[in-house]
Amino acid sequence: MRFNKFALLLLAGLSTVLAAPNAFAADAPMRKSGLWEIKTETSAGGQKMPGPMTMQMCIDQRKDDMTADPRDAQDMRKRCTKMDVKRTGNKVTIDSVCAMDGHTATGRSVITGNMATDYRMENTTRFDPPMQGMQTLSSTMTGKWLGPCKPGQQHGSVTMSGMGPGGEFRMDPEMMKRMQQMQQQYGR
Repeated sequence: MRFNKFALLLLAGLSTVLAAPNAFAADAPMRKSGLWEIKTETSAGGQKMPGPMTMQMCIDQRKDDMTADPRDAQDMRKRCTKMDVKRTGNKVTIDSVCAMDGHTATGRSVITGNMATDYRMENTTRFDPPMQGMQTLSSTMTGKWLGPCKPGQQHGSVTMSGMGPGGEFRMDPEMMKRMQQMQQQYGR
């Protein structure tokens, strides 16, 4: 069974948003508080997916972490045998090896930029054995600071254009947490 393109694109976009800024290390980058426009281009097995996917996300720098819930971070630590973060100037490299639903996911993320106005993250994950027929998932994410978050937005609020009723798909942090739980539970 293979992912459909929309599910793969959403999964890749969400996983890069969640994994980008911090990997349990004090020296991993944190984005400036405010509204960020994030563009993600994804390819699976060398095949470029439609895109780029563009979203806006409200960030609170004090909470800009892989997860806001320490229990999730503890779960990630249990599943990962390697999580190395190295900083050189304005470049952060994150290498990881984690277990995911009977698969080994070996990843490398390289993040560059000043995190106050812009950043770029290139991410490649290899799955052994292939996950849903996918051996490699690669993405490039660029972020641009737009200004303060919009009224009513909180850390983790996401808006994606061109989707859903009215042309926008909105997701709050609770919905994102439920999606993560479903992904972990069902491995999809």
